[in-house]
Amino acid sequence: MSSNGNSARILQFMAPEERHQFGIETPYQRLAWQMQDILGDGGILKEVIHAGEGPPIPLNASVSIHFSGFLEYSDVPFETTSNQKHPRMMKLGRDVTLYGLELGLLTMKKGEFSRFLFKPRYAYGDIGCPPHIPPLATVLYEVQVLDFFDSAQVDEFMDLTTEEQNAVPLSTLLTVVDTQRNFGNLCFNKKRYEDAKERYQQAVSLLQYREAVNDEEKKHLEEACLELNDYEKAQDYLTLAQSKKPFDPDINTLLKKLALCYKEYLDKEKEMCSKMFSGFKPKSECEKK
Repeated sequence: MSSNGNSARILQFMAPEERHQFGIETPYQRLAWQMQDILGDGGILKEVIHAGEGPPIPLNASVSIHFSGFLEYSDVPFETTSNQKHPRMMKLGRDVTLYGLELGLLTMKKGEFSRFLFKPRYAYGDIGCPPHIPPLATVLYEVQVLDFFDSAQVDEFMDLTTEEQNAVPLSTLLTVVDTQRNFGNLCFNKKRYEDAKERYQQAVSLLQYREAVNDEEKKHLEEACLELNDYEKAQDYLTLAQSKKPFDPDINTLLKKLALCYKEYLDKEKEMCSKMFSGFKPKSECEKK
C-alpha cells in the first residue's frame, strides 16, 4: 500500500515532518497556496470569503462574532458558536484565548467572513489539547464578524479612581457613556436583555459619579441622561437649570423632549417585558386546582 493510502485518521495524527517524509500534501497544505500570509512568518494564513466594510477591528475592542474551529481531515468542528442562539460577545485581550484568533480578528472588518489557518505556535502548540487536539496541530477557523465596538477608552476610564474619573473632561465622560449605551443597544437587538440592562446601568452609574459644575454642563449631562432613559435624573438637572434660567429656550425644549422620550421609554419597556416573558403562560383555573 502506498503512503497516500494511509487512512485519514492516521494522517491526522502524523507530525508534519512525517508527512513531508512520505511526500504527502495535506488538504491544509493545498489550501494554504490560496491564502495570504498576514504576519510574514507563515504562522497565520488568511482567505477572505466575504469582504467587510469600514476600519479593521482595533486593539481591546469588544466584538460580536460567530466562529468554528476544525482539525484537518475532520468535517465536524471541535468548537463552534453555530449551535448558540446568539453570537458570541468577546473582549479582545481578555476573552479570546487562542493567540492566532486574536491576531486574526485584528485584520478583520465589520461584516467580514474569513478563513484562517493557524500553525501550532499560534494555536495549541507542541502538546495540543488532549484528547481533542493532537500535538503540533494546524487548525482551520471560519470567522464572521457581525459588529464591534472600540471599548479601549471605556477600559482606561474604568481603571481610574473615582477622583480621577470626576476630573476627566465632560466630553471624555460622554464618549465613554455613549459607547456603553451603544453596546447595550447591540445586546438589546440581539435579545441579550440581561447584558443590555447591565450596560445601561453601568452607563447611568458613570453619570451619577460626576457632578455638573455649571448650567451649560448640566444641560449636556442631562441630554446624556435622556439618551440612557434615566428620566428622574434628567428632570432633576432640568429643574435646577430652569430655576436659574426660566426663559431659556433650550431648557424648555428639553423639558418637552423629556415628556416625549419618557412615553417612548414606557412603550419600549413594555415591549421588552413582553418578549422576555413570552414563553410563560398563566395557569388556568383548572390547572391551579
